[in-house]
Amino acid sequence: MRIATTAATLALFSAVVAAITCTEPSSSPSRADALTIPAAKQQGGPKIRSVQVAPSSASVAIGASAQLTASTSPATATSFVWTSSNSAVATVSQTGLVTGVAPGTTTVSASAGGKTGTSAITVPATVPPGSAVLVGAGDIASCTSTGDEATASLLDGISGTVFTLGDNAYETGSVAEFSNCYDPGWGRHKARTRPAPGNHDYGTAGAAGYYGYFGSAAGDPSTGYYSYDIGDWHIIALNSNLADGTGSTQEQWLRADLAASSKSCTLAYWHHPRFSSGLEHGSDPGLQPLWQALYDSNADVILSGHDHDYERFAPQTPAGVADGARGIREFVVGTGGRSHYTLGTLKANSQVFNATTYGVLKLTLSPGAYSWQFVPVSGGTFTDSGTGSCH
Repeated sequence: MRIATTAATLALFSAVVAAITCTEPSSSPSRADALTIPAAKQQGGPKIRSVQVAPSSASVAIGASAQLTASTSPATATSFVWTSSNSAVATVSQTGLVTGVAPGTTTVSASAGGKTGTSAITVPATVPPGSAVLVGAGDIASCTSTGDEATASLLDGISGTVFTLGDNAYETGSVAEFSNCYDPGWGRHKARTRPAPGNHDYGTAGAAGYYGYFGSAAGDPSTGYYSYDIGDWHIIALNSNLADGTGSTQEQWLRADLAASSKSCTLAYWHHPRFSSGLEHGSDPGLQPLWQALYDSNADVILSGHDHDYERFAPQTPAGVADGARGIREFVVGTGGRSHYTLGTLKANSQVFNATTYGVLKLTLSPGAYSWQFVPVSGGTFTDSGTGSCH
């Protein structure tokens, strides 16, 4: 009968259910957690989604080298295949070391797991015969910022003498800060660096960390100012942290140094700017006596830092009057990587101002002339370039 059959079926079903034992885990897994992937499908690790090359762009001089690095997402691959799209411009080793061969551009690629990352490489034309390169910035290294590592990477691809415009190691220029913050980046170029000190370097008594790190390249620790020649140019590094007024020991030394030079062109640099449109510090009239000594000797270019921005002025007198015949062109280059400041009141004769981009100023110093190029860090879009003649 239908009723009997149904009862028998229910009894059989109950017996089967009773024979099944389920154990509830202490915390129920999600559906994803409960999914077991066969071992065969786990071999080889996660699939590579992308490859990144750092820096994403670089300038490499002819005969010079720059180290690129590659990474994957997820971070699984440890080896890559490196290639250059134009080996006549630059070659690349299988460790990512790029070497400049001839002027032009090329794309260097790193491949792994079927994915490729790239870096745009520029090899600039050779420096004109008889010319020299001076390159650098101020307000550089802090262990809390990565901007100095980015500007140090620019120096990797630019040959020549490196200058610094003070505040080399934040916050106090201690021995530890030079060792841990400055040295890992800009320290790669220590052997070709001619520095100037800033107020933060004097945060340690007597700027002992600064002078101890740079040694004889920084001049006499009791003064910190010195001069040298490159090509047809006389270069002077001053110390704006010491007395610099009319009749001061530094001002008298500067006048004597200028009088003794036989070079036709002169460039000077120090930390605090005579003219600046930066909101944080601005112009420092106390530097006018040094400007006057340089103006009296027909100097051509002055470089300073202190304000964390880039600014270029038209040639002017120590009083800030435009002077196309004998005026000195000033660059503020506080773009070494510490941080950015902002624009205050734009000063007379200011031609270019930028406070968003880290970078270095590259000066090509030729007999009787010079050219400048602001080189931004990877990803930066601001640039500035031009030429000038010596007096």
